[in-house]
Amino acid sequence: MRRYIITGAPGAGKTTILAALRGRGYAVVEEAATDVNLRLQALGRDQAWRDPEFIDAITLLQRERLEQPAPPATDVQVFDRSPICTLALAAYLGQPVTPVLAGEIDRVTAEASYQRRIFFVHLLGFITPTAVRRISLAQSVAFERFHEEAYRSHGFELVDVPAGTVEERVDLIDRCIRSWS
Repeated sequence: MRRYIITGAPGAGKTTILAALRGRGYAVVEEAATDVNLRLQALGRDQAWRDPEFIDAITLLQRERLEQPAPPATDVQVFDRSPICTLALAAYLGQPVTPVLAGEIDRVTAEASYQRRIFFVHLLGFITPTAVRRISLAQSVAFERFHEEAYRSHGFELVDVPAGTVEERVDLIDRCIRSWS
């Protein structure tokens, strides 16, 4: 099984790219942070990222999704983020790296759970706020640097996905995955 990560700062267009990849037949694994954020908001925690359980909840959901069996007849999965993104999030928020997160990063790194080449989706130059995306463009630009540093410091190779049309970005990712098989 080849597992690829698509990452980047909030507002880069990852969700749209992943929907297009799903349309091309790729098995896509959804982002955990959004689901955790929505669940905590439903419990009345409007600023979920301040919840002491936030980082661990994301990490545990990422582990659960990684361990789910892949759909039959597929040898490629595309993940919307990984525990390395959660590490970048903790650093950006000024939160400690919890034992749960540190252990999961050690595990996925030692087991080479993901391909070492990851797709780093660059910002489009604007942010569309959502119920869970409450970040400005300036904040997202700063957050992008945390992501880049987290992946590089753990030995991943970043494949740049520059701003462009959805089709251009999806074609780039699709070509890379096909050529690396």
